[in-house]
Amino acid sequence: MAVGTSSFAALVALLVSVALVANSASATPPSAQGGASDVTEFHSRELYERPKSIDLDIAAHPAYDMPVPDTVSCGLPDLDPESEASWRAFSDEIGVCLNDLWQPRLDELGLRTPAPTFHVTEDNPDVGSTEEGMTLAYYEYDSLSITVVLPNVIELSRDVPDDSQEAVWTALLGHEYGHHVQQATGILDASYEMERLAPNENEELEALRRTELQAECMGGIAMRGFGEFDAAEIDLVNEYLNGGSDLPTHGTARNRQYWFDQGTEEATLEACNTYDAPASDVR
Repeated sequence: MAVGTSSFAALVALLVSVALVANSASATPPSAQGGASDVTEFHSRELYERPKSIDLDIAAHPAYDMPVPDTVSCGLPDLDPESEASWRAFSDEIGVCLNDLWQPRLDELGLRTPAPTFHVTEDNPDVGSTEEGMTLAYYEYDSLSITVVLPNVIELSRDVPDDSQEAVWTALLGHEYGHHVQQATGILDASYEMERLAPNENEELEALRRTELQAECMGGIAMRGFGEFDAAEIDLVNEYLNGGSDLPTHGTARNRQYWFDQGTEEATLEACNTYDAPASDVR
């Protein structure tokens, strides 16, 4: 889940040149010829104009042409899912691995962005909510931070076998880091604009699901990219995280599992292009 506010960072630098304009055919400034000088002749109004916004087609983003990230070495730290201190240490170490995994691709796109910080909270954002589902973690893109919701991960962890805890929660953090990749590439801002401009609630929810399902695909990329998990472990993680109820904000269980598998199996980031997918795949 991603929350927060930010402005779309331009993906390319704008080059502005200053033209010096002289009315005289002579290269000598007017003041040197004894006449009055009008300083406005030596300035361009372009310097005072705000840069034009850049249109980003998130269904044809240049990132989709890139191969998935290369495998990185990431020894999984131990995790006691009921301990806040253990969660802090675990998420910090997995965060380093996720940075190592994704930063080379961001570098290839010419993007420079601070790495997200990781936090744990006792505050449960689901208290009082009428929405289905459980918030396990969330990404705030105004502060570039990923926060684990301790009471909810503790509750779910009791249904996860002890030998699968680290794998399941690695995939969760991989999903949230996927939102950071969306932010860095401009996709997240553009997707929120899609939601804002949606003519009705159904289309607004579909835009949100495309965003969440893409992050789920990136969670699958992280599971493969760490090189720590075999196919059976990955399938088990997908079942624990995505085998529950259909959710209007995050998609059907079938589609969540499908996009996670896309990330673990395909060769390019086009595998995660939910914005060009048919509506049936993002329900």
